[in-house]
Amino acid sequence: MKSKNIPDDIKIKSIEEAQNEIKDIISGLENKDTILDNSVDVYKRMLDLNYHIQEEFRKKARQINNPNLSKDNK
Repeated sequence: MKSKNIPDDIKIKSIEEAQNEIKDIISGLENKDTILDNSVDVYKRMLDLNYHIQEEFRKKARQINNPNLSKDNK
């Protein structure tokens, strides 16, 4: 799963921005008027956003566990 191709527009999002977009997607998917064909693509985007958030948390955990990896300590 390391080689997952996350779209560039997702890669640049902060964790908070990605979480907010996921909330918006969920709200849209819960709407009864949502078109199923669009829902599949939107759901895939939500999965990419979630993967991005997980990766960002992993990076932060590595920085906490090994402060020498921190960008500030180069």
